[in-house]
Amino acid sequence: MKTLFSLSDFDFTLPGELIAQHPAAERSASRLLDGRSDSPVDRRFTELPDLLQPGDLLVLNDTQVVKARLFGQKSSGGRLELLIERVLSPTPEAGHEVAAHMKVSKKPLPGAVLQMDGGFTATLLGRWPNEDGPLYRFAMSSDPYALMASHGHVPLPPYITHTDSAVDEQRYQTVFARNPGAVAAPTAALHFDESVLARLAARGVQRATVTLHVGAGTFQPVKAENIADHVMHFERFEVPQATLQAIQDCKARGGRVVAVGTTCVRALESAARFGPDYKDTNIFITPGFEFQVVDLLLTNFHLPKSTLMMLVSAFAGYEHIMALYRHAINRRYRFFSYGDAMLLQRSP
Repeated sequence: MKTLFSLSDFDFTLPGELIAQHPAAERSASRLLDGRSDSPVDRRFTELPDLLQPGDLLVLNDTQVVKARLFGQKSSGGRLELLIERVLSPTPEAGHEVAAHMKVSKKPLPGAVLQMDGGFTATLLGRWPNEDGPLYRFAMSSDPYALMASHGHVPLPPYITHTDSAVDEQRYQTVFARNPGAVAAPTAALHFDESVLARLAARGVQRATVTLHVGAGTFQPVKAENIADHVMHFERFEVPQATLQAIQDCKARGGRVVAVGTTCVRALESAARFGPDYKDTNIFITPGFEFQVVDLLLTNFHLPKSTLMMLVSAFAGYEHIMALYRHAINRRYRFFSYGDAMLLQRSP
């Protein structure tokens, strides 16, 4: 069994036509690869309630994707794009400050006032979270959430090639999203519709939520061949006391904690290690990680060489994951955010 891993260990060849560019016709119409055993089973997502047991606890991420992509121009007329990663202070008293990625041919200097599409401004204050930080701090001319709602674009992942549409505004969002702040969807949860949720409840599967605001760093490539040299991005999260109690009750009755997506895994395992008051996590889960909370994981298929490939390999076993991905490619599953799902069991 392999114990030492390099970046190249998590690589695989994916035919481009398997990258889902659009969601399935209906949320729950996607396929589900049941990977809980050495013999994978090809299923439909609508079968999920039959695969869980009464007393299990389904944990969902209730973050809401904001239309965080904004366009504008410098005083010179040069076009630019901002991707708001985090609202630092939405109130006018605090200056309507945000931290954002900036895509522009030549970076403006601090103090520059950017004229944004929609008639508002963004004033560059400097870098964030410090003078060498990877993001930029801006003062928006009014409430950032309102500006994004009115003038922003859905921050679709870089491997989705079309511009955002009304369909994306609806479908790149879960049916239970309620806490705005994410710039990427918790994609494993996109498959759930009210019908599947109702069938899960009728089967006796309990439900709880966490909030983890997915950042653009989730798409950040790992560049170091020695994966221990990779530095994870921080993401805001919260595990409510009610969810902590639900997990305790689930374990006591012999149920299983089912995390919907890697975002839930990171939130739950961070809270278990650092306590419920810990609100910003950059936990990096690689093979050898000892899981304390999650028993089953529902997840989409992830990018080659990504931190999420490392996470699922840590959870279900490296050789098992690579075999499942070979199976999924051979059976023409749809990959990434708008793609199909898989159900995994934690390896011993």
